[in-house]
Amino acid sequence: MESRVEKTIEKHDKGYNCAQAVACTYCDLVGIDEETMFKLTEALGAGMGNMEGTCGAVSGACVLAGMKRSSGNLAAPDSKGKSYKLSKAILNEFKGQNGSVICKELKGVGTGKILRACPDCIRDAARIAEDVLFGEE
Repeated sequence: MESRVEKTIEKHDKGYNCAQAVACTYCDLVGIDEETMFKLTEALGAGMGNMEGTCGAVSGACVLAGMKRSSGNLAAPDSKGKSYKLSKAILNEFKGQNGSVICKELKGVGTGKILRACPDCIRDAARIAEDVLFGEE
């Protein structure tokens, strides 16, 4: 697969939030249309709750993990473990590179020390998603 990392930045520059920029760039690879993915990930931007939660770019990558690995078996949910394993790999890799997965910590809120700017978080999450989720394709 040809890298789409810079396409995530193009989407962010158009006004997509961090989660949307990552998730919408790869939505065709997980069988969902872009408008639906855009809506699904809209509330995940700005660290869910105005920087209080997980970085939107990482959240977008984890949404892709669920879409990629879930069996969709409503009667007998049987794929959570596989999805959790992928999201854990994404989180661990991102945290290892950047020191945190929490938006306000990445932005230096309260400390004044910026660990990573949004465009770089988006690039990192996209690269990690490409490696963890789509590397074998």
